[in-house]
Amino acid sequence: MWTSDITSLWTDEGWLSLAIILDLFNREVVGWSLKPRMTADLVTDALTRAWFRKRPPSGPPHPSDRGSPYASHAFQNKLQEYGMTCSMSRKGNGWDNAPTESWFNSFNNERVHGIRHATHAEIKAVAFEYIEVFHNRKRSHSTLGYRSPIQFLENWIREPHQQKRVA
Repeated sequence: MWTSDITSLWTDEGWLSLAIILDLFNREVVGWSLKPRMTADLVTDALTRAWFRKRPPSGPPHPSDRGSPYASHAFQNKLQEYGMTCSMSRKGNGWDNAPTESWFNSFNNERVHGIRHATHAEIKAVAFEYIEVFHNRKRSHSTLGYRSPIQFLENWIREPHQQKRVA
């Protein structure tokens, strides 16, 4: 199952919105998009990148919040095209999307808060490094037995009969 959410990032050139798709199985960010506005193309681009990267089977629900980009016809049509069903959180309930909210908390605390980012290009480079280099490949997670998302997945593929998911 994948979850999604958006956060806003400030630079001296103005705001950027970061949308991510988080795979709950191994906590890997499987798709993401960074754009100047929080619109439907922000979330559909993240979903498209995730789908082309992982090619999941049809059918899983896709939880998100109730924001207008997720409720848009473009995003709903893209979910349908990929065989996914929409599952929006209950109104005012952030717990429904807690793993993705937790990811943004870590990203903001480790790479954004207290650091002045001058340009959009700079924050894009920060996001790429954090997601693709650090988080997915190096950052250990207690829910994964203190392995990175990629390490957890590689171990599971090699030895699926011996894996025990730490809850």
